[in-house]
Amino acid sequence: MAISIQIDRVSRDYGPVKALDDVTLDIRAGEFFTLLGSSGCGKSSLLKLIGGFDRPTSGRVAFDGKDVGDLPANKRPVNTVFQSLALFPHMSVAQNVGYGLRLKGLWGVALEIRINDALDLVELSGFGPRDVNLLSGGQRQRVALARALVMEPGILLLDEPLTGLDERLRQQMRDEFGRLHKRTGATFILVTHNQDEALSLSDRMAVMHRGRIEQVDAPARFFEAPANAFVARFIGIDTLLRPQSIVAAGGHAEVTVAGQTLPARVEGPTDPAASVIAIRPDRLFLARAGTLPALMLTVVGTTFRGLHRDLKLAFADGQTLVIAIEADADIGPFSIGQQVAVGLKPDAAVLISSAGLPPAG
Repeated sequence: MAISIQIDRVSRDYGPVKALDDVTLDIRAGEFFTLLGSSGCGKSSLLKLIGGFDRPTSGRVAFDGKDVGDLPANKRPVNTVFQSLALFPHMSVAQNVGYGLRLKGLWGVALEIRINDALDLVELSGFGPRDVNLLSGGQRQRVALARALVMEPGILLLDEPLTGLDERLRQQMRDEFGRLHKRTGATFILVTHNQDEALSLSDRMAVMHRGRIEQVDAPARFFEAPANAFVARFIGIDTLLRPQSIVAAGGHAEVTVAGQTLPARVEGPTDPAASVIAIRPDRLFLARAGTLPALMLTVVGTTFRGLHRDLKLAFADGQTLVIAIEADADIGPFSIGQQVAVGLKPDAAVLISSAGLPPAG
């Protein structure tokens, strides 16, 4: 049965280092939740506290409202798939999958049925007798998942489980995680630094930075309303423009950059010194001169990306944005110094807090 998780003002100190700093978070029963952030942001430290592998310096961890601070890892309704997989090399696939059940005293036909059901769940039927050392990377991932799922945990923790796999296999295993989540109904918590994994799998996700949570939301909301410049950059909104002036009215504003004015939705402070304009790349297009709203910009670079080309364009003050053009589009070629018009679809620009952006030089 799926379990909800409550993290209440949790901190974790390692000497002078604060790995977690007053974190509060509610994870709903049965959801796929992702902790996203770069190395050292605190996401793995939080996962360890949930799993019972560590204890907080202060604060409370609860499952379905019940404090589990004194409950050791082996008594919690939690199983973990580690980055290293941690399979036993001297055991067969079936022995690896059934290890936890044997420790709980299950033997014979009942054990065999549970193992086979778990292998069927991860599409490894018939693999029980095989040597785990002779399996492919993807098959080993599935064995690790089966070993965790066979225990029928209320909570499954996935600690950077796709690191080291090639891109094709990563995509395959992402699909596998999504399928298993729907079939098991357990609460899944994924720790990753990979935005694609987080965005494609999560019901909700949290972006972490320096031991704190910057934003918790559904994946789409991170693009619609990033909490600040750090979050915008981390999820892939690279164009962050510093405004000269802002004229706000309700939830919308007219912002000026290098003498050019564009509309923006307000999701942060309207003080130019504390704000940036996040430009969503999927809402830009090359336009005819005179299209409104549009920006007149100068080509400063082009980069071939395979399926598309990146066109880097500059404002008069040197700030830049990048627009992606399909590689086979009948547009161009573009020359350095050429003037082009860039149109903006609705909500292309969002005014957000500049927190996390280095001070202007």
